[in-house]
Amino acid sequence: MRVSDSRGAAPWPERDEPSHARPEPARPGEPPSPGPPTTPADGRLANGQLVSDGQRATLRHMGEGLVGRLAGGRPGQWLRERLAPRDPLHPVAWARTDLPGWARRHRWFLVVFGLGTLLRLVTALGYRPALWFPDSYTYVVTAMRPRPDLVRPAGYSMFLRLLEAFHSFALVVTVQHVLGLLVGVMLYVTVLRRGAPRWAAVLACVPVLLDAYQIELEHLLVSDSLFTFLVVGAVCLAMRRPLTPRSAAALGLVLAAATLTRTVGLPLIAVFALLLLAYGVRRASGANGASGAGRPGRTVARLTVPFLVAALLPVAGYAGWFHATYQRVGLVGSNGVFLYARTMAFADCSVMKPPADLAVLCDSRPPASRPASQEYIWNAESPLVRLPGITFTKETDTLAGRFASLAIRSQPLDYLRGTLTELGRSFTLGRPVYPDADTYRYYEFPETVPPPPGRHPAVRGKEFAQRYERGDITVRISEPFAGLMRAYQDVARLPGAALLLILLVPPAAWAVRAVRAGSARTRRPPANRASANRAPSNRARSNRASSDWGIAWATAWALLLVPPATAQFDYRYVLPAVPLACLAAALSVRGVRQRT
Repeated sequence: MRVSDSRGAAPWPERDEPSHARPEPARPGEPPSPGPPTTPADGRLANGQLVSDGQRATLRHMGEGLVGRLAGGRPGQWLRERLAPRDPLHPVAWARTDLPGWARRHRWFLVVFGLGTLLRLVTALGYRPALWFPDSYTYVVTAMRPRPDLVRPAGYSMFLRLLEAFHSFALVVTVQHVLGLLVGVMLYVTVLRRGAPRWAAVLACVPVLLDAYQIELEHLLVSDSLFTFLVVGAVCLAMRRPLTPRSAAALGLVLAAATLTRTVGLPLIAVFALLLLAYGVRRASGANGASGAGRPGRTVARLTVPFLVAALLPVAGYAGWFHATYQRVGLVGSNGVFLYARTMAFADCSVMKPPADLAVLCDSRPPASRPASQEYIWNAESPLVRLPGITFTKETDTLAGRFASLAIRSQPLDYLRGTLTELGRSFTLGRPVYPDADTYRYYEFPETVPPPPGRHPAVRGKEFAQRYERGDITVRISEPFAGLMRAYQDVARLPGAALLLILLVPPAAWAVRAVRAGSARTRRPPANRASANRAPSNRARSNRASSDWGIAWATAWALLLVPPATAQFDYRYVLPAVPLACLAAALSVRGVRQRT
């Protein structure tokens, strides 16, 4: 017998009744608890289980709730999704139900992507195993004998080293073609994620997927395809929102890899650091709706410090390897030589009045009669090449750097004029032969088998290339595939003038937004201006839009400006900037047609 309270329920059990055998009193508004099921004396259920199905469900529910509370909401949901049983037929069901609609939404991109894939397949069939450039042999030597090179960083050589086990240059260029296709995918996905129209996303992918010179560059054994993939990947990663310390560190690693592939990536680290600084300040001040406006320094440091550490540590490590090999500071040992060659387009020793040790590098010919800048590095008649020893010794590189520095200080306007002239070659309507016919031919699909290398370093590199391939590396031209690509290259290319127009689209779109914002403010009645000022302004929206395309636009201009300023113009140096210019243009048109 139990003692009951006024409601007829026993608030405590009898002395011989266990505490869990009685259900808890019902709270107001809740149904009474049914209590646990009764079990036989031996604790075993009728079906032989120690725990009933209801108890198992209750325990599972309690465990999931505990995991969710401990993991903090979204991680708990992620963990439950990962632990949930998978349906092996789910991809098949998605393909039947969702794939047709997905294909219709992205049909134009799939058409362009399919054409780009087909063109690369025809190229691989027409030119086997790969096309060669004079720099290709140096890359192969560094890959087969890992050692820092004096002229080029070893990033692309390490890429070749990763694929060396397959002994196939055909596989190398196939991977490069895949990287080119992935660049188009990254552009398309990034444009759509940032809210730009789908037609702009498709147009942004057309040059990188269908340009014949882009496809030919991917079939060359040079570093530009890998470099383009890394730089475009860095820009697309920087556009993900919100940026976190982890994504900033990943961005730094990608830029470090790009820098060790081509040294033109080194100034990009500074460009991205400034953009991260601006993003952190804007985020700390609440421009993006984020908290932390009281501590802007901490918000900025959480992004810039991981980025700089991840970007500079690999570069510093490579510089240490270079120093241990040559007892020189830097990533390469040819900066002074290339800058000397650049200044020889205008250097006038009668104006410079160099000391005696630098006067040996002068050229008595007037600037208009001099050859292209690269001839002062590779031609045996160059004043620099005639000096004792190899061209890239520490003493020769230092001497050339001193001459170039004196030329720039003595003739700054001539240096600026020459840089702008070289930059202007990127935007010509046609494609004139430059810097010479031999270099120009390397960028076109050949009609006949190219001759073997003639310079001694390339001849030595050919021996290493045969060891890499374990066979003959002579280019085999197969018709009609090769003829199709030659005919296609005659008509399918992006003119330089079109690239200039693409680069002008973002500032033009920004100007349109600014004009609309100003006209909207003047048309607004005075009574509504106070309330409108409290809402997000058109200027703020315009600034956010410019922050989207600004990083791609600035990176494209950096890639176009650095080579003419430090070496000389080359057509293959322009191609990595093209997808970034298209990305900036596609993002800038977002919302231009919307009413303000």
